[in-house]
Amino acid sequence: MKEITNHSFQFVQIGVIHSCYRQKFGIPRQPGIVTAAEATLELLPPYNQENLVRGLDGFSHIWVHFIFHKTMDEGWRPTIRPPRLGGRQRMGVFATRSTHRPNPMGMSVVELRSIESGNGKLTLKLGAVDLLDGTPVIDIKPYLPYADALPDAKGGFAPLPMAMAEVKFTDQAMNQCLRYQQRTGRQLILLIEQVLGQDPRPAYLRESSGRRHGTALWDLNVVWEYTNQHFLVKELEPLKLDVKTVEGNG
Repeated sequence: MKEITNHSFQFVQIGVIHSCYRQKFGIPRQPGIVTAAEATLELLPPYNQENLVRGLDGFSHIWVHFIFHKTMDEGWRPTIRPPRLGGRQRMGVFATRSTHRPNPMGMSVVELRSIESGNGKLTLKLGAVDLLDGTPVIDIKPYLPYADALPDAKGGFAPLPMAMAEVKFTDQAMNQCLRYQQRTGRQLILLIEQVLGQDPRPAYLRESSGRRHGTALWDLNVVWEYTNQHFLVKELEPLKLDVKTVEGNG
């Protein structure tokens, strides 16, 4: 019997993500949940050539393979406490989509809205993303509905999407959102509703109420709290480069 040996592999970064998510805290745990989340994938030389994406514009969605660059230095963990189980049960890392993996590689299926080129740049406009700003991309593949969509597949301990929670705004926060939308054209109100509605709090804070949180979206720090069975957006602050949420950077 032939001896089995372990091999090491080296990947080349082909692109970088520019995303509305400026910190890990608040990023949805799966792609497609927050449809208002936008990003661009900038292809890097020598992969910023139009012939490399010829025909890709015929697909509505793509697979993006990337590196968990913000957690890779923390190493991997054999078991994980999935948020779907309230952080109370451990599952094997290979039964989860945790970032702490033996190889820190992730993949997301995202909406491909357009491909743009000019000034020596080639970028893919993406929607419904779960990708952190600055994420290194190592591969792109087209999403094939007839092969990749399996409606009869089993979902294990996460068979259905979680129900979205109610999100409310103070008058101050709503006025700030409206002014921001008018100035930038970004769907900030919908983005905040979808990000907070999927409850970004870690499991150990799920029972707390009235605690101040901050979520970095685009160039803003969205200040909110959970109270009376809903999320309340209190105000928007300019995002500082060293801004930290209550939970730090996770």
